[in-house]
This record gives sequence, structure tokens and C-alpha cells, in this order.
Amino acid sequence: MGAGLVRLVLLLALLLPAACGDLQPYRGRPGRTGARLAIPLALRLAIPPPINALLTDDAAKQLAEALATALQAEEVPATATERPLPLDWQIDIVAESTPRGVVAKFRLLDADGREQGVVAGQPLPPQVWTNPGPDAFRPMVTPAARAMSTLLLQVEAARKQMDPVALAGGPARIRFIQVTGAPGDGNTALAGRMREFLSRHGYVMQEVSDGATFGLEGRVSLVPVTGAKQRVEVVWRVSRRDGEELGQVVQMNEVPAGSLNRPWGDVAYVVAEEAAGGIRQVLVNATTAEPATSAVPPVLPPGLPPLAPGTVGPNGAPPPLPAGLPGRAGNPLAAPPSR
Repeated sequence: MGAGLVRLVLLLALLLPAACGDLQPYRGRPGRTGARLAIPLALRLAIPPPINALLTDDAAKQLAEALATALQAEEVPATATERPLPLDWQIDIVAESTPRGVVAKFRLLDADGREQGVVAGQPLPPQVWTNPGPDAFRPMVTPAARAMSTLLLQVEAARKQMDPVALAGGPARIRFIQVTGAPGDGNTALAGRMREFLSRHGYVMQEVSDGATFGLEGRVSLVPVTGAKQRVEVVWRVSRRDGEELGQVVQMNEVPAGSLNRPWGDVAYVVAEEAAGGIRQVLVNATTAEPATSAVPPVLPPGLPPLAPGTVGPNGAPPPLPAGLPGRAGNPLAAPPSR
């Protein structure tokens, strides 16, 4: 829509109410779309496959996907996923057998796992529930999604009334709970050092979702390779409250197998220090970028190694992890010397 057409639409919107008296009865009753525009949902709703719903694994995934589709039709940003992001709200689905049939209950949980409300679905016959066809869940999830949409708007309105200045002003807050997958004390050591360095960059680090604008999670994976070595990959994922993944910072290298099954010490210091600069750049790009994002990768701060393809930084081969700082000995993540 061109700028001229936008101005024309706005002008007509200003003139019509004054010219048409029959529009007056609609004042104060904006309708469903108007309510959504007045209270936009600044969050993403994740729906994991339920484990307590009397369903097989495949049927549980089918139910989660059916509910996500129904919520999307209600203009709710929902997704079926087995791996919710740190700031995602969730719907926990449980089911029980009753004389009327199988009844599912949909519990709305905030990002800290606190229950915000419950929506009960219409009962389905047991034979439909245990052997669902392609559209078996639609008669239940469609009205449930409509009720959940209303519940979400009510919860959002109540939160805004209680904290009208939430997320406005002040330093950016990052929800960062933990690092997973590292041997030794790597999870604890990396998490502690990352909190330290991002705090130095001016971010408020917290474990709860209230007030957080961004989410951060770290994952370490080790893969055996030839020559009694392991390939170590550290991935830091930065996300936003609406579920948008803003970027990843990836560090890779090969180390002697088992060399990280001990206290990480200075290794955690160096890895977190290097990665924190890349995470900061992701956040800077997210807060200063134009609405239409560019495909050109951003430039990392000086002194950081280039990152792997598909992550923040120029494309290239997977980089080595930092090779240690002057005066810091014994970094097992250093790249092996070339021969």
C-alpha cells in the first residue's frame, strides 16, 4: 500500500464517523477485531505434545498441531513444538475419561509455569479419542481456541493494568536460566560466566520471565570424531518474547576426548567472554534494525572470531573456540597446532 493510499484511508476514517450518524451505535463496541487491536498479544504460545492426555505419541502431536492451527485462525501467535523457548507461554493439555466421553482441559501457563486459566474442551467419544482421524480433534479445538483467545486477552489486559510500565524504558532484560549438555561443571560454569559478561554489557539477567524482553539459552554438544577426539559445539540462541529467533552464536572445535570432564575454570571464562560479544551484537541488531530485516549478516565486534554459516557474522567454515587469553593456561578448547 503506497503512502498516498495510506493517507487517503486515514482521511476517510476521520471523515466517515462525522458524516454517517448510523455509525454512532458502534462506539464503545469495537467487536472482536477491535479488541485484538486494542490489546495486542506480545508473546508466543507454545503447545508441546501432551503426555497426560490418554494419547499415543503420534496422536498427541496431532492434537497439539490441531490446537495450534485453531489458535492461529483466531489470530493468536501459537505453534506446536516439543521445545518451547525461554519466554514462551504454554498450553498444558490433560485429559480424563468421563461418562460423557473424554474431556480435555487446556491450562494456560505463563513463561514461569504459573497457571493463568483453564479452558475445558467438549467431550469426544472414546473411540474417536483413541483412534483419531485427520480432523478428529477439530470439533473440540475450534471452540477451545476461541475461548483460549478470549482468556489470553483478559490476562494481557489484567497484566497491563497491574504493571502499565512493564517492558518500557530501562536496560533490556534477558531471561537466562541455564546451559545444558556440557560435561564436568561446564553447564554451571558457562552460565555463571555468561551472566557476568552480559551484565558488564549493560543487560539485566534474570531467571523469571516477568519484564524480560529477550530469552537466551545455551547448549553444548560433543560428537566423537577420529583420532580419539571430540567435536565440541556451543550454541547460544537469542529469542524474543513473540517467539522470533533473533540469531545464534556458535563456537566449535575439536578437543581430546574426555578433556572437558572436569572443572572448566578459565575455559568457561574465555568461551563466555567471546560469545557474550556476539550475543550483544545480536541484541543490538534486534533493537536497531528496520522492520524489514536484511539478509546481509551483521558484523561482529572487533576481536571476535567469525562464526559458522547461518549464524551471526559472515559466512565461512566453523570457527575454532577461543584459544585462551594471555596468562591463562591450559585451555583444552584451543585449536590444535597445524602441522
